[in-house]
Parts: sequence; structure tokens; C-alpha cells
Amino acid sequence: MNNTHEIVQRLLDWYDMHARDLPWRRSPDGYPVWVSEIMLQQTRMQTVLDYYRRWMEVFPTLEVLAQADLQQVLQVWEGLGYYTRARNLHRAAQMVMEQHGGVIPTERKALEQLPGIGRYTAAMIASVAYNKDEAALDGNIRRVYARLFNLEEPLGTTAAEKTLWAIAEDLLPTGRAGDYNQALMDFGSVVCTPQLPACDTCPLNDLCVAYRLGVVAERPLRQPKKDLPRRKVAAAIIEREDGRILLTQRPAQGLYGGLWEFPGGKQEPGETLPDTLQREIVEELGARIAVGTQFGVYEHTLTHFHMTLHAFLCHLVDGDQPQALEAQAMVWALPGEMDAYPMAKVDRQIATELMARLQQSTSSDSA
Repeated sequence: MNNTHEIVQRLLDWYDMHARDLPWRRSPDGYPVWVSEIMLQQTRMQTVLDYYRRWMEVFPTLEVLAQADLQQVLQVWEGLGYYTRARNLHRAAQMVMEQHGGVIPTERKALEQLPGIGRYTAAMIASVAYNKDEAALDGNIRRVYARLFNLEEPLGTTAAEKTLWAIAEDLLPTGRAGDYNQALMDFGSVVCTPQLPACDTCPLNDLCVAYRLGVVAERPLRQPKKDLPRRKVAAAIIEREDGRILLTQRPAQGLYGGLWEFPGGKQEPGETLPDTLQREIVEELGARIAVGTQFGVYEHTLTHFHMTLHAFLCHLVDGDQPQALEAQAMVWALPGEMDAYPMAKVDRQIATELMARLQQSTSSDSA
């Protein structure tokens, strides 16, 4: 038996003994596997577990998800980030109901036609749920292969991807692709970890080229990271005399599509932050505001940029009434009502602090 066959057999033997007990593995139906794979894109396993359980309580079947309101979907997803995943999952569920009679496609190529499902996710659904012989590559699997075969091209390059997919296709065991793909994922999470891999006790160490050459810590090679651009953003907490605060809903497409926020936008060259807010509110809502004291400063890093958001307490100039010119919708909400509106992380922080300050004020008044 050559090394590649030995690698496969040892990984399957290891998985048979050490497979993680994950909720979607207890009933490997297409829908739970699909949900888990979408959630695991760019999110750590430990974070996903709680969100997965909550999701399945609210949307236990594909049909229930397809019939749900998008706002409810975003609310259940809130905090998991990368909200396009939730919107795509919701739309894809509707497409399966409309175009496939509620039956999830079992073939990779058909799965790839659904929103949010690429080659890897389609391969995992097809192999794990439907026992199709499909190879898969994710971050864990790329790392394992890069070390086992001492890949010298940086990840993300065309040469590296070509080599890795060739390895994945060559090693795929007929009839056990689902177990094998999951074995690689678990192995990369538990043994062949990014930092401090357990090489001394690894069942593959005698077959690992990087281990033999003493370069495990240098594999996989990565392309140099570019410095993220920085954006300064201002947000307006516009309060009425009755204590209600204005929230606006972002357009359905684009960053944070469909989520609710405190209106505002990016600072332009030459502007002060109050200038930014006054311009943005006129553009977005057709209203003028008076900018008051700063409420808070919030740092947040996204995929393509780092954001520093400055929130200010504001009120409308007498007689001005806002209109949803650039937003999908707008609402005046009390701080205690804001949990009903799905928000991105920073806006939720502001909403939580508003509620905390209100409670503190109420407590002081009653003392």
C-alpha cells in the first residue's frame, strides 16, 4: 500500500475512534448539514454550536425556514456576522421549495446553483448527507495537506489551489467520502492545528513530509497580508421628546443588508464628525439635525477594512421630519424595544448601552 492509501486509512481509523459528537452528525440529513456548513464559513466551531441549536429550534425544517420572514432570520442569526450567509440561506431554502419541490439536490453541481453554496460547501453536503464521492477543501484541510505533502506554494495562489485539489481528488476514498472529509476537518481542528500541532503523537507523523524536514511550523506558506484601510464613521442617535430613537433599515443588498442601524455614514476629507452626520442625515433622511454630545466610540474590524464609529446624541431641527430616502424603512423605537430589530455588532452595542443608561437613570430617579 502506498503512502496516499496509508494516509487515507489512518485518517479513517482515527476518525472512527475520535470523531467529534456534533449535533448535525447525529442525523446526517441534508438540511442540518447545510445549515452547519454555512455557519462554519468564517466562524469558529465553538461559536457555531450555540447558534446552530437556536437556529434549529426556530427553523427545524427547510420548509419552516423558507416560509419565515427575513427579519426573523436575521434576528436569529444576529451576532454570527457575515449576514450575507443568512440572506443566502433563506433565499436558497425558498428556491428549493419553489424549484425542487422541497427536496434538497443531492448532486454537487446542482447544489452550487443555490445562493451561498460554493464548491466546498456543495461537496460537504453531497458527501456527508448523500454519500456522494466529492472531494472538499477548507482551511483545515488545506493546512493538513500542505504539511503532509510539504506544499511550497503560498495558499491562495493558483498553483497551490491546483496542487491541493489534485491531492484531494487523488486521496478521496470511494464510498466513504463524507467520513473522510469530516475526518480531515476534525484532524485539522484537534491534531494538525494552526499553532502547536500535536506532531509527536500524530498518527501520520511518519508519513508527513513537513515533519520529516522539520518545517511544520512554516507550513502552510501564506501570502503577506495587506494593511486594512481605516474608516472613520459617525452615527446619529436621534431622540424625540417622547424618548423614542430613530432606527433605519439598510438596503437589502450590500453590507449588513436588511439590518437596522443608527443612521450616519463615512467621514469625508475635510469634514468634522458633526459635519459628516449633518450631511448624511440630509442625504439619507431629508432632515436636518443638531449634533450634541458624543455618546461613545466603537472599534470594529471587517473583512476589508477597520472601522472606528463615533456615535453622537442628536435631535431634529424644529419642524423637520425624516423620510426613508436611502433606507428600506425607518422606525421610532424605545430603547427597550430595540431587541426586536436585528442589528450588526456595533449598532447592537449602542442599543444595549442606551438601555443600560436608561435603566441607570430610572434607578437614580426612584432612589
